[in-house]
Amino acid sequence: MAFFEWLRRNSEDYLLEAAQREMAQKYLGRPGPAHKRGGWGWFWRSVFTPVYRLLPWGLRRRVIRLMPGSHRRRWVGRAPPAGTA
Repeated sequence: MAFFEWLRRNSEDYLLEAAQREMAQKYLGRPGPAHKRGGWGWFWRSVFTPVYRLLPWGLRRRVIRLMPGSHRRRWVGRAPPAGTA
């Protein structure tokens, strides 16, 4: 797995976990999903997620665009179906 793919997957997983935890606390009044096991979980939960959320959207977008990966794929246009007006 390439570094940027690993980074994207981990960041998505931990940001999703944080969002689920917040929604469960806000709307259900109980804790969210259990934490994932692993040595780096504390870093993703305690450092990455809070710092990422503090960044302005424009800076986040620039960083994401600089990283290679699937988010840079362009949509391929299709021709309209035959027989339509």
